[in-house]
Amino acid sequence: MKLTRARVTNYRSIDDSGWVTIDDVTCMVGKNESGKTAFLQALRRLNPVDGANDDFDIKDYPRKGYVRYKRAHKESPAMVVRAEFELSPQEIQEVEAAFGVGVLRSPTVTACKDFGNTRSWEVPIDAPEVKQRLVDEYLERFIPRFVYFDDYSAMRGRISIQDLARRANGEGQLDDADRTFLSLLSLVQAELGDLENETNYEHLKAELESASIGISDEIFEFWNQNRELRVEFDLSNANPNDPPPLNSGTILHVRIWNERHRVSVPFDERSKGFVWFFSFLSYFSALEEQDSSLVLLLDEPGLNLHATAQDDFMRFIDSRLASKNQVVYTTHSPFMINLEKLNRVRLVQDLDDEGTVISEDILANDKETVFPLQVALGHQMAHSLFLAPNCLMVNAPSDLIYLQVMGEVLASRKGMPLDPRWVVIPVGGADNLPTFVSLLGESYVSVAVLMDITPKHKERVERVSRYRGGRDDNPLRWVEVAKVRDADIEDLFNPDFYLKLVNASYRGELPADLTLKSITDSNPRIVERIATYFEAEGIADGRFDAFRPAAYLLEHHAQFRDGFDDATIQRAASLFERINSLLPTNGVAHGTNGKPAEIPSLVP
Repeated sequence: MKLTRARVTNYRSIDDSGWVTIDDVTCMVGKNESGKTAFLQALRRLNPVDGANDDFDIKDYPRKGYVRYKRAHKESPAMVVRAEFELSPQEIQEVEAAFGVGVLRSPTVTACKDFGNTRSWEVPIDAPEVKQRLVDEYLERFIPRFVYFDDYSAMRGRISIQDLARRANGEGQLDDADRTFLSLLSLVQAELGDLENETNYEHLKAELESASIGISDEIFEFWNQNRELRVEFDLSNANPNDPPPLNSGTILHVRIWNERHRVSVPFDERSKGFVWFFSFLSYFSALEEQDSSLVLLLDEPGLNLHATAQDDFMRFIDSRLASKNQVVYTTHSPFMINLEKLNRVRLVQDLDDEGTVISEDILANDKETVFPLQVALGHQMAHSLFLAPNCLMVNAPSDLIYLQVMGEVLASRKGMPLDPRWVVIPVGGADNLPTFVSLLGESYVSVAVLMDITPKHKERVERVSRYRGGRDDNPLRWVEVAKVRDADIEDLFNPDFYLKLVNASYRGELPADLTLKSITDSNPRIVERIATYFEAEGIADGRFDAFRPAAYLLEHHAQFRDGFDDATIQRAASLFERINSLLPTNGVAHGTNGKPAEIPSLVP
């Protein structure tokens, strides 16, 4: 029996979630307090795996209608959760063997639970007299059990054996952390009483540690943060000065030994990510041995994991959990979203006067709700850039535009534009170069830098490149724009042509069109001369935006196509030739004429 969709109503922040389609793996994305947890907890109570915490409490009815509903509760309990399931061919065959072929009009059945805590079924059946037998003997057996796990389910570092035994025997309530530890005991087929018997303890300790090694080995298939960890167990008499219930009886200590640092620490004082992972796998492994169908409800499972560990956990979900069970998890982390499977994503939003609404429609959600998706997309784009083997780093987006436009003009005149194997990355200035180079790691084949930088910047970038594993055959290469050392890409243009772009892009803000006579600063860079003029005259708040002329050219490049004189074309052709010469031939970057490229710069 497979869960296909679910709907929650009248529960905490949820007036009506709407029908939510459930896949093999479903990712629920939303802000804090948007209602993600409420949805999972309502779904859990439909058929909880442990049989506990399965009752809906009237106090969880939405506050705005609570007083009115309280009067009608006993006679007409409000519906809380409805879940549609599709029967498997084997299950249908089993039902038909008992009640006849075609007894079900559809393989889809619906389980419901209300505030009266009665589970009912909607069954497409033509023989109502057999419905209750079918439900009792088959559907109640087929329905999967729901497993809810969050941070509070993680195992504790110290456990009072007597207190846990008392609550396990009905003198109090067990919580999710208790059930996690009891699951670990069940893996080794042990009882709490065995821990109180010193004769049995050493044998049981060996079995517990053996089980923990097996669990840890499985974790390390997906955990790349630190593989030198192991879980240990020990018993001691309680310290009377500790808070109850740890101040009496026998205390089991769960500790993590770190081989790298040769120190052990209490289990719940260790990295929360590893503690959560170990606790969950202990709990899940015990359930898995019972060989029943499960729907795993994971509430913020990667909350305490590093971004790379979250990626490992996504792999764990797909390859380990979802291979046999359905998984529904909540997150607000962009690293817990698989962009190759966006069909999994459900967006959770708490709307004024409507409560929590869950949707597959990205466009219908507010910016804060979709923000993790935007970050995930941005991260993927950046990751794709930095995986490119041939990176050309430029100063700003305007440089990218000029390279594109000049390349098109050059190609129209039978020249060679920038080789398409280059990925152009605007880095925002020389100060950012070391950071971008360090992010490249060892993945690149050729990296060229097209900007004028100081010797200090250059030395720092080359040091970062060497530290990150730069190889002698593929070092960083510096490309100067022109023979004149102090030059930006704008200096490839005829100055009068560039001033036309500036005048057009700042039309209405300039007191008069700029000319070479009006920008009298001695700086050889035309952009710097214009910037000095803007500051002195207070134009555009004294700041010249070099992107505006580039954007204007990109939008109107057809009307400027004939404005590129022969000298500009020759300078651009020389620049492209020098950049393209750095691309590898047989895995080695070369300069012109097949010779190794020189460092620090290449000029005609």
